[in-house]
Amino acid sequence: MSKVIIIGAGAAGMMAAVAAVRNENDVIIYDGNEKVGKKMYITGKGRCNLTNACDISDYFDNIVSNDKFLYSALYGYTNDDVISFFEENGCPIKVERGNRAFPRSDKSSDVIKTLEKYLRSHGVKIVLNTKVDKILVENGKVSFVKLFDGRKDKADKVILATGGLSYKTTGSTGDGLRIAKELGHTITSCRPALVPLNVKEDYVKAMQGLSLRNVNLLFFNGKKRLFDDFGEMLFTHFGVSGPLVLSASSVIGRYITDAPKGVSDIKGVIDLKPALTDKQLDDRILRDIEANKNKEIKYLISGLVPNKMVDVILNLLNVNQHLKLNELTKELRGKLVQLLKEFTFTITGLRDYNEAIITQGGVSVDEINPSTMESLLVKGLYFAGEVIDIDALTGGFNMQLAFSTGHLAGDD
Repeated sequence: MSKVIIIGAGAAGMMAAVAAVRNENDVIIYDGNEKVGKKMYITGKGRCNLTNACDISDYFDNIVSNDKFLYSALYGYTNDDVISFFEENGCPIKVERGNRAFPRSDKSSDVIKTLEKYLRSHGVKIVLNTKVDKILVENGKVSFVKLFDGRKDKADKVILATGGLSYKTTGSTGDGLRIAKELGHTITSCRPALVPLNVKEDYVKAMQGLSLRNVNLLFFNGKKRLFDDFGEMLFTHFGVSGPLVLSASSVIGRYITDAPKGVSDIKGVIDLKPALTDKQLDDRILRDIEANKNKEIKYLISGLVPNKMVDVILNLLNVNQHLKLNELTKELRGKLVQLLKEFTFTITGLRDYNEAIITQGGVSVDEINPSTMESLLVKGLYFAGEVIDIDALTGGFNMQLAFSTGHLAGDD
């Protein structure tokens, strides 16, 4: 029987403990928080989107960083395996739009309780309010973990599952990255991901609270298209947010953080009428004009966009709101079509880690064995979850990466 110490009682750490205790190891988890799964409580807006039920092969289209590294982990412990684990242990799962899987109760606490109950009933020791300071190595192999209070605990195997830097109040303080770096591991450039975006233009902030559905959102770096997707987004007092924007942030983030300070060539473009071509939209506007010749332009625009957007469109057109529709020129009509098909704004930066769902970057995958999650530098040291340089789009994919890498790390 080997002694396995797991640092971090999040999704990755607890699933690593599930696998390790099944192999009849002596397992102990250390976590600095007062309860297990603290970050899991807030995932999926408190409902815990614990995986995505799509075909496992489709996962790789939703992984942003280092998808090939994750083949063994994802095929070794699939989304079906995750769903089966929870259902077999008393937590029924339901699948919603976009194949997002949630506990039937809509309570993240039920997912966490299921994991904790399983671990405690199988003899896993969970030590809370206790932070690990260092991992000690002898002859190239892990030997002890050293706690912040100075105590040492001997280990045959250590799994580092501390998370990244997002939501520091949940315990994601970056300690795991520091520990890995002290052991010689490379930490790739880290940035907030699945995070809202700051925008330059005041007219965007003026629409605070407006939610758009069924729009197409694109991002460009100069002429290079970086992101193109359809769905929902939200205007805020600082810029933009919502599902489309969060996903886009993970794709465009490096272009923002790598740019010179205060300089950004990242443009966002919203197609407010993606179901219509430019000509079809122009024809619709012409029909509206024909039917309402004596009405004002504000009436026309209010039939095309939400109320909070009407004055913004008018200002960007630089026309008097009382302009009669029979006075609307072909040139102005073309400008209106362009605004509706290419509503443009400028990105000035990412919001910080306190608003980011995940961290992009982490322990370099070049220094981890993808078949086991063991360090290639230190024998007996394993990694799981967000501490690794892996991340995916929204929809339950990141939780699955945590479960899959955790299970693989614990199972070796």
